[in-house]
Amino acid sequence: MTSSWRVRTEETQSVSVGKTTRPIQIRPRPEGGLHMITAGIDCGAKNTKTVILKDGKIIGRGSVLTGFDQAQAVKESLEMALKNAGVKQDQIERVGGTGSGAKSIKEADVTVNNIKAIAAAANYFFPNSRTVADVGAEEARAAKVNEKGNVVDFAINDKCAAGAGAFIEAMSRALETPLEELGPLALSSSNAIQLNAQCAIFAESEVVGLIHAKIAKKDISKAIHDAIASRIVSMIRRIGVHPDVVLFGGVAHNPGFVGALQRELGLEKVYIPELPEYAAATGAAAVAAQNGR
Repeated sequence: MTSSWRVRTEETQSVSVGKTTRPIQIRPRPEGGLHMITAGIDCGAKNTKTVILKDGKIIGRGSVLTGFDQAQAVKESLEMALKNAGVKQDQIERVGGTGSGAKSIKEADVTVNNIKAIAAAANYFFPNSRTVADVGAEEARAAKVNEKGNVVDFAINDKCAAGAGAFIEAMSRALETPLEELGPLALSSSNAIQLNAQCAIFAESEVVGLIHAKIAKKDISKAIHDAIASRIVSMIRRIGVHPDVVLFGGVAHNPGFVGALQRELGLEKVYIPELPEYAAATGAAAVAAQNGR
């Protein structure tokens, strides 16, 4: 299927999934812009991210571990993003807050729920997209959006870590393999092994059993990524799959998961911005700008 994505050629990048190189297409700076500076802060379970937008263009980012003091993480993340952008806090006209710790973002002028944030981000990066999935450390969510970036339907998996990045981290420990190596390892396997457990704890026990059975690590790694992709796609199918699917969240950096997701969806590619972990913060900043017009 051919899509008429609006892209700026100098911001088109590529990543490799296996032997296939696919384009990452970034939304251009809007003509005319919004002529204001806004910030979006996403206080998540693991990391707190901030994005600074000026006239609709990202000019700064900052990310810190959330830890136990969410308010302090928000402060440090914002300061990092301001320094990265080269602007002062009093130049920020509006702040949008989102994430599981949104209530700790006292700087926020508007609080944006997680679903609205990723919908706005999908419309910001890929205006033609209609299906977006966000896979974070503790939960996964998906939304169907219209041409204006408004939410039409959504689904959330927050009941079990088997549908989020924490699942892959737990499996990495079970395999005694660095997290950054697990995805590429999965791509080197062509064997299909099914993980039956629906819970991260039981799945870890199942993985240990496979290790004791002398199953190759690459095959176990592929099974792990196939399992989480299956759960995410099951969630996406509840709201409907558009051919142009956008993926956000830190797990989008994992080529093993991206490859498994594409196979499960039956798509040649999914669309991912350069730094997918900042998507919700970007969406919050965009909503703040829209509300401030």
